[in-house]
Amino acid sequence: MKNFTPREIVSELDKFIIGQGEAKRAVSIALRNRWRRLQVPEELRDEIAPKNIIMIGPTGVGKTEIARRLARLASAPFVKVEASKFTEVGYVGKDVESMIRELTDLAVKMVREEEQERVQVRAQELAEEKILDILTNPTGHRRRSNPVPNPLESLMGLAGGGEPEKEEPEPVKEAEPNREKLREDLRGSKLDDRVIELEISAQSMPMIEVISSGGMEEMGFNLKEMFGNLMPKQRKKRKVKIPEALKILIQEELGKLVDMEAVVKKAVKRVEENGIVFLDEIDKIAGRESGTGPDISREGVQRDILPIVEGSNVSTKYGMVKTDHILFIAAGAFHVSKPSDLIPELQGRFPLRVELRSLVKEDFLRILIEPQNSLTRQYIALMKTEGIDLEMTPEALEELAQFAALFNERTENIGARRLHTILEKVLEEISFTAPEIVEKKVVIDAKYVRERLQNFVKDVDLSRYIL
Repeated sequence: MKNFTPREIVSELDKFIIGQGEAKRAVSIALRNRWRRLQVPEELRDEIAPKNIIMIGPTGVGKTEIARRLARLASAPFVKVEASKFTEVGYVGKDVESMIRELTDLAVKMVREEEQERVQVRAQELAEEKILDILTNPTGHRRRSNPVPNPLESLMGLAGGGEPEKEEPEPVKEAEPNREKLREDLRGSKLDDRVIELEISAQSMPMIEVISSGGMEEMGFNLKEMFGNLMPKQRKKRKVKIPEALKILIQEELGKLVDMEAVVKKAVKRVEENGIVFLDEIDKIAGRESGTGPDISREGVQRDILPIVEGSNVSTKYGMVKTDHILFIAAGAFHVSKPSDLIPELQGRFPLRVELRSLVKEDFLRILIEPQNSLTRQYIALMKTEGIDLEMTPEALEELAQFAALFNERTENIGARRLHTILEKVLEEISFTAPEIVEKKVVIDAKYVRERLQNFVKDVDLSRYIL
């Protein structure tokens, strides 16, 4: 895993998230502790448990973004789940173990892409050779000497002991003087308009849909995969242009070059050592049994989540995954409930608690200016595609920040997400007429912002629906 110091982690997070220094320090220490754990003697390593975190704060202040950026920084598998989607065993709903299955699926995809990138050059070369074979010897493809056997017959012993499928070898390629010339033309995009006939594998999928209830998702996926693998793989011919043929062949070669067994092994280890699960809306399941109504399963959900957070073995289609060292970051607004409303066992598994403060005008102004992916930069780039040079004056940005703080105060406080609604409203006319605007230099000043938003300030009831 990447070796970042806590100060470096906070510095990287500062590029995308404004303020919330306490939360950044907490997650940076948690990430650094993972690296430290891997440096201690092996006999002590398994005893060091991750310090899980609860983030407390209103919506739109950066809780999810901090966790997501942290995972990206560490190149760690990351999954965000809503705690309110889970239900107690016996109720209709999502199985709590599904979060680990999703995390493992994502890790396998991540590692497979890394391995494919590592062998990309080799796959490109092999794909080019196949295309050159077709161009120089279009009739020299392999021919099947016997039909594809039915795997169900082989499974039941009804195939009559027939020999396995064979392929007639391709005729020996003759050294053709124009092969290298074709290679140069292929790499120089001079053959892009040429159409070739390509034979590709097509897996016939059975018309089977497995309907599974809560807790049965894994069985459903495994049954569909099993039936899919039983069906014979067929070949079909397609006429495609060379660029598309190159992409298809590269993907086929990547599938052959990447060792999926090694990928799965590496992915499972990465989940167990570096995985991060973000449990959002943890406050929605806080609270004790009320005895009636929809809240009856709140404590049951907490007790179902508890073994996963404490450390257990979860069965996935890639094998057993241990959750002992997965980092869990929980978050919630806790407007109605409080962290102490969680069952004591679950509280004990989240020793670190950080509070994120609400955003004020100064924070909104910094959010518009400082981050690398700020909204102002995004809108300027979007308008650039229409040939419009959009400019926002410092006074206009101050007005936007002021309106964001005002609307959050008068209506629901949705944090930084308020800037999305306000900017969209301010730039609505320009976005609509952008292709027709003759004057390609557009300046947004404070007066323009006030004209677009002042009516909503007067009518608070209307602004509740629009902004």
